Amino acid sequence: MQEQEKQRAEPTAANSRRDDPRVAAPPRASEGTALYVHLPFCAAKCHYCDFFSVPDEGQDIDAMIAAILSEAAERAPRRPRTVFLGGGTPSLLSPSQLKTLLDGLHMITGWRESAAEVTAECNPESLDLEKARCLLDLGVPRLSVGFQSLNNETLKLFGRVHSAEASFEAYGAARQAGIEHINVDLIYAIPEQSAAQWRRDLERVLDLGPDHLSAYNLTFEEDTRFKRWLDRGRLEAAAEEIELEMFHDTRRLAASHGLEAYEISNHARPGERCSHNLNYWRNGEYVGIGPGAVSKVHHTRSGNPRAISPYLRRIAGHGHATDWSEEPDEYARLAECWWLGLRLQEGVDPAEVALTAAASAPAVEASVALATRLVSDGLLEPAGTRFGLSERGLPLADGVAREFLQRLQASAQ
Repeated sequence: MQEQEKQRAEPTAANSRRDDPRVAAPPRASEGTALYVHLPFCAAKCHYCDFFSVPDEGQDIDAMIAAILSEAAERAPRRPRTVFLGGGTPSLLSPSQLKTLLDGLHMITGWRESAAEVTAECNPESLDLEKARCLLDLGVPRLSVGFQSLNNETLKLFGRVHSAEASFEAYGAARQAGIEHINVDLIYAIPEQSAAQWRRDLERVLDLGPDHLSAYNLTFEEDTRFKRWLDRGRLEAAAEEIELEMFHDTRRLAASHGLEAYEISNHARPGERCSHNLNYWRNGEYVGIGPGAVSKVHHTRSGNPRAISPYLRRIAGHGHATDWSEEPDEYARLAECWWLGLRLQEGVDPAEVALTAAASAPAVEASVALATRLVSDGLLEPAGTRFGLSERGLPLADGVAREFLQRLQASAQ
């Protein structure tokens, strides 16, 4: 589901430009930069999802693949160190379409010879033995499978088109095909879900032996059907104490099955952490291609239109589809480094993020002063030269992030 979480980024600075065909393509990324490919088609739009995706019925998927390859020729980095196929539902593509896409990307970038990690997101309804073997043969050894829930009524509520049984079948097919690196996506804190139900379902998934687990609490994002239902009283969010219990149960049960919580929502066996997403959380550079995809090259952030027709039209006319571009100031860059880095178990080293953000001494001092204050508030704790979320701060990570985003921006003014 949210392996490409950093792709949520939207422009915020005053110098960003949107919906302007004159926006230039961002600077070319250096060799080895991470590559994200957004395939926007799904069998159905999930009711909680705010990523750009559209139902595949009536869509010209071949035309989209051709456009993505055209954009890749213009913008994709050579020899990327990680590649992530997200969406949408990449596994929705047919074997021949996957071959066209992945062979084309290799001809442009040489990814098969350079990438240490290659991942494709899959939904159970479109992942069978043939598709899993196809992906592996084409050079994709890591799959992220969107179970989301083991309750069929909940899956219907979500707008999913698969059953819990299909999730287990898809997982089994991937293992049978020889896929050795599998992530499972789950969602908790669902309306009317009890902590006991969550523990039972999580145990069933962990008993499968996944190499990586992404477990996210349900959020009600703007412009989603779930948010409208919440506002109208059709849905009720889980109680805070239940959500907190589920959060701690997730960490405890994952650890008991050998999966370490290396990020707030992500757990992995030794050697199985998601390198692509670690790059996001460390605020590294990445290039996103496809409609709605976001990029960060040097200190420039940019994104493509979240719509099919404008994306195809701009690729045909300009070779790129850059819809907006911005270069945040040093305080905004530093704040982003802190809020992303604090999600990681390793925490944040001020000297490291100062280099990443190219921040001045006054900006770094302001960030350390804020971190020190949050230590006194019990939300952060020091560990050598680093700062990390405390036990109390872990479930409050979003609030801590807002502190950095708001207060460091205020320091700049």
